[in-house]
Parts: sequence; C-alpha cells; structure tokens
Amino acid sequence: MFQLKNMNEFRIFRNLSEEQLERFRKVIQVKKFSEDDVIFYEGEVGDSIYLLLDGQVEINQALTLQLSKGDYDTREKAIINLSSEMFPVFGEMSLLGADDKRTATVKALTNCSMAVVMKEDLFSICESDPSLGYQVMKNVADIITDNLVKANQNVLKLTTAFSLILEK
Repeated sequence: MFQLKNMNEFRIFRNLSEEQLERFRKVIQVKKFSEDDVIFYEGEVGDSIYLLLDGQVEINQALTLQLSKGDYDTREKAIINLSSEMFPVFGEMSLLGADDKRTATVKALTNCSMAVVMKEDLFSICESDPSLGYQVMKNVADIITDNLVKANQNVLKLTTAFSLILEK
C-alpha cells in the first residue's frame, strides 16, 4: 500500500478524512519517469489522474488544430511548468470529458515520481461512499474551473494582441 503523508495537500484530496484518504492509498500506483520522458500526449485517451510527488513537469498544448487526417502540425507551446512543491494534479480533464481525451501533453523536465489513480478506481471509491464522492468531485470541479478561468484569460490576451496587430 502506498504511503503519502501530505496526501491532502493535493487539491483533489482536500477536506477528506484520514479514513477516506486510506481508501485511495490502497489503489495508488507509483510510476517513475526520467528527464525528457513524455508522461502522456495531448489527444490520447486518458484513464487516470497523476499527482506529482517529486520533480518538475512541463504542460504543453498544440498551437494549431488538426484540419484533416493528413494535415497535422506538431508545433506546441509550453503552457506552464509545475514542481512537486506545488502538489499538482493533472489528467483530470480526461476523466470527465465525453471523449476521455487528454487536453495537453505532459513532459518530465527532471526525473519524476508520480502517484497514479486509475479512473475505474477513482469512480468506484466515489460511488461506494457518496459523501467522499461528493467532496472529490467538488475538488475536481474546483481544479477544472480554475484551469478554465486561466485558459479564458489567456484567450483574451491572445485575441487582444491579435486585434492590436491587425489594427496596424
């Protein structure tokens, strides 16, 4: 069984009791990644969430949309770098989306340790204990909402810059 003292520092597990956290400890797998390893790619089907236990990662997103099956542009933009001191959780978007697709690529900047919770384990635990499930899903909603607000601010900045360029 996985032992993590600061488990409730990760937003997804905030406001859970030790007994509730223990249920997740039983299903967590620890995975190691080397510097420059890709943890997952944007567009892949996601079946898990990741908690960064040690190290640093970079979150990237494609700069362009795929227009056709043969027309694929691989340029990416680094969105944010995260370190384990921030207790980041990622992969949550693919757990709730209709197509279960990853919305970004995550790459290890250093050697990393990750705690992984499989989607089926997460939902099984949440469904078996409605109060725990409510709190975890509220935490996931808070994470997604904060990410959406940041994304909207970035879109506003980009459209403003684009508009200013067109005015010249």
